[in-house]
Amino acid sequence: MSEQSAQEKTEKATFHRRRKAREEGKVVKSQELNSAAMLLLGFLSLYMLGPHLAGQVQDMMSYTMSNAPTLATSDPTFIKIFGEYFLRFFLMLAPILTVVTVIALIANVGQVGFKITPKSLEPKFEKLDVLKGLKRLFALKSLVQLVRDSIKLAIVGLVAFYAIKGEFESFFLLPDMTIGQLATAMGRLSLILGLKVGAIMIAIAVLDYIYQKYEFEKSIKMSKQEIKDENKDTEGNPLIKSRVRQIQRETARQRMMAAVPTADVVVTNPTQIAVALKYDMDEGKAPFVLAKGERKLAEKIKELAREHDVPIIEDKPLARALFRMCEVGDLVPAQLYRAVAELLAYVYRLKGKVIK
Repeated sequence: MSEQSAQEKTEKATFHRRRKAREEGKVVKSQELNSAAMLLLGFLSLYMLGPHLAGQVQDMMSYTMSNAPTLATSDPTFIKIFGEYFLRFFLMLAPILTVVTVIALIANVGQVGFKITPKSLEPKFEKLDVLKGLKRLFALKSLVQLVRDSIKLAIVGLVAFYAIKGEFESFFLLPDMTIGQLATAMGRLSLILGLKVGAIMIAIAVLDYIYQKYEFEKSIKMSKQEIKDENKDTEGNPLIKSRVRQIQRETARQRMMAAVPTADVVVTNPTQIAVALKYDMDEGKAPFVLAKGERKLAEKIKELAREHDVPIIEDKPLARALFRMCEVGDLVPAQLYRAVAELLAYVYRLKGKVIK
């Protein structure tokens, strides 16, 4: 039972799991939000640029109708004329197409940020498996998507129907309008329809984004065992980490012992603790702890001190205070300045040195 609970994916995804999912192209993204933004803002752009576009189309049609005989004579097949007009029409639509493209980019980048994930573009041949494809087709998730899309389509269709129905009386006036008035009326109707449908699609898109986020968080959940395995991979095996720390301690101890011969004095208590001190006269700073140890390490420090003629002074209170208050490399604390200064003065008198 405990093994089964360890394999159940009940834990929130870690930072490393989220980063790995992002590298694989798995992110929280709602296609509905992209479609809604493109529809709503696209209609607004079309409404704003519509008069300019309609004017260009009108000029092109007026020119064509006025010069129809000449154009027919110069190009009976109309192939060249068709190509030129197609290019001109494309250039007319270029601003709107550019705006829609920018909207699509902003909607995508706004949701997932900008990141190129080549791994998501790799071909996955398992998707060609017919059996797996049928399973996905008849899976519960596919059924939920079908119901969701059907409801969305019904809501959008209903909103569009009532939007058109509200303007139905104005349709009877269309035959009596000029081309300019007709274009204005159709543009106004398109804007109303686009805004209403776009607004309902934005609401649906927000709900879809919340659902997609829920599904994404659910899909990247981890089991307790996966979290343990990840910790081992990212932080290292506990046994290896322990061995590394041990090697680091041994290396630091070796450096410390190698510095003992350069000490000015070793303070002891006398058998349990040994603290090696050094004072650099050139720098003029406070004395600092060069090495310290207790029991066997203290004996080793004293042995090295004897071999290199470093004075060994017994001072139980000072040795205990230095051992408790200082680490290797620390300056002597201010409250111990006087005691250490007197000790160093005594040692320097023995050696014939003068403290600067």
